[in-house]
Amino acid sequence: MDLFRRNKVALNCGNTRVSGKLSFDTQRIIFLETILSSNIKLFFMQTLQITSESVFQHHIQAFGNNDLNELIKDYTEESEVWTPDGAIVGLKDISSFFSYAFTLFPKDKTSLEIKKMIAKDDKVYIFWIADSPIVNVPFATDSFEIKEGKILWQSTAFQMVQK
Repeated sequence: MDLFRRNKVALNCGNTRVSGKLSFDTQRIIFLETILSSNIKLFFMQTLQITSESVFQHHIQAFGNNDLNELIKDYTEESEVWTPDGAIVGLKDISSFFSYAFTLFPKDKTSLEIKKMIAKDDKVYIFWIADSPIVNVPFATDSFEIKEGKILWQSTAFQMVQK
């Protein structure tokens, strides 16, 4: 019974349907779980708060694992990554950018430390340093604009020393 109190319920019984309005907003994802019992179908809707910080945490974990398939889930075809060399737009070009970055920061051989992080509303700012067998980054900064669980805009600037 506690499950009924914690969740919104939609009920299908024969030809009768009783339900609330299903809507998505910029900060929530709705999960549906279906339970079948004779002619009754119950849908329990739970909401999970998706914050800019949680999207960033997913992004940095995928980066650290050199997992391009997971990392690219954080972007859309309209996403932009601004670098000192110019803007990178779209999933294909952003994938190429991170594929190259993974060659500089190999998994299990890179030390990356976030020195400062500020997250507010749909924005995240980080100041970070890194060291790998290929490069040393004594200073780097990234800013993110995150909406509806996706990174729409990112800027990055860094000092990189080849080894």
